[in-house]
Parts: sequence; C-alpha cells; structure tokens
Amino acid sequence: MVSTVGARSAKPRYLQIADDIEERIRAGRLAPAEEIPSETALMERYGVSSGTVRKAVAQLRTTGLVETYQGRGSFVKSRPPVTRKSSDRFRRSHRRAGKAAYIAETEQAGVKPTVQVLSIGPVPAPAEIAERLGVDEGDKVLARRRLYFSDGTPTEEATSYLPWDVARDIPELFEENPGGGGIYARLEEHEHEFAEYTETVRARLATKQEASALSLSPGSAIIHLTRNAVTTVGRVVEVCDTIMAADQFVLDYRIPATD
Repeated sequence: MVSTVGARSAKPRYLQIADDIEERIRAGRLAPAEEIPSETALMERYGVSSGTVRKAVAQLRTTGLVETYQGRGSFVKSRPPVTRKSSDRFRRSHRRAGKAAYIAETEQAGVKPTVQVLSIGPVPAPAEIAERLGVDEGDKVLARRRLYFSDGTPTEEATSYLPWDVARDIPELFEENPGGGGIYARLEEHEHEFAEYTETVRARLATKQEASALSLSPGSAIIHLTRNAVTTVGRVVEVCDTIMAADQFVLDYRIPATD
C-alpha cells in the first residue's frame, strides 16, 4: 500500500520519508538491530524513486538512527549513547579508587567497559602532537594505542602520547595494564600532579580505516577529540588523540563563570 506521507507538505519527500521511518523507530515498530524495509519495499510504500529512498536512508544514517552494511541492508542502531561528563571523569577521587577515566564514565552510564591494547612503544612525534607536548616534530615519544568497548561494541580508539623523558622513568606506562587509576594515577605517583585538562573537539566523517575500527557503516560521523593533560607546573605530560562513534557519545561540559 502506498503511503500518503507528504501529500500536503512542502518538506522534501526524502525528509518526510526519513521522518516517518524515524517515528516508527521511536515508537518501537522497528526494533533495535532490526533491518528496515528494503529499497524496493520503501519505493512501493512511499511511491517514490530509488534515489529518493536512498536519500531518506542517508538522512537516517546522518541522524544516527540506522547503519548500513554493503550487501546486507540497513538496520536500526541498538546502542544507547554514553554521556561523557568532563567535570566528573577526571576526578582525582576516581583515580584513588583505582578507576581510570573511561571505566568511571562507562560505569556511570550503566554499560560494561573493556579495553583492548593495540600497541605500546616509542614513535616519532607527529607535528600536532609535538607542538602540544612542547617537543620537536619527530622526537621520540611513548605512544599507547587502545580500543575501547561498551557492552562488547567498539566505541572509541585512543592513542596517548607522552614525552620520552617522563615515560622512561615510569615502567608501568609500558605495561598493557598500568594499574588501578590508569596512566594518570601513575603519573601523579611520580610527582606529575595535574592542574587541568584541555580538549579540542572536531566533528567529521570517519575514514575507511576508522569506520572499520569502530564497526561503523560508511559515511558515519565521528567525534575527534584531542586532550592535553597539564600539570601544576604548566607542563603537558600527555596528549590523548581520540576518535569516537558520534552516535555513542554526548559531550557534557561544565564551564565555570568565574575567572
């Protein structure tokens, strides 16, 4: 049966179709992880061309409601977003309780966190990282690259870069498990007390490699976050370069109004 969606609306048909499918998802008529109707079925239902249907599905991908896999179809996303609270996740009390920032934030969100260490070792400092760390481009730094999971689903990939003169004296930083509280706890144990963390946030489309790492459909959006960890003497002792599945995170910041 052809839908009457759009009969009296000035909104483009593909947006009307996307709105209609979104309403079905929100109402639970299309369940999490369920495949949405095929392109042919949608063409018949709405009486439109294949191009219009593809634009509607692309719109649903953009809003984070569905994901498309080549040769398989499009499916309703089933993962709830994780709320990141910058005012909470780096609290010293978390580190003293043996919880790294990621563990603390995912536990607050009610999901089970796991971490896969991809690599640990010296690398030449990339240009932007070198500038943030206050070293020369190409200088040796320690890189710790990890993939993070929430309830078994990959949600972010992060690489921490540390100046070599700092990292070389802390053997735990070369271990897959640096111990309770993570690398920030180990740094503070070695008199690198933190004063603040500054973050630069960008939004963009995932590269092919990034989409593969985070199990995203092509054209998915990611959040690219780069963080400086600054000590009380004003030195940046870690830069964390992170990509996150955009539909999985809400960035929630507290900004003081005083000087």
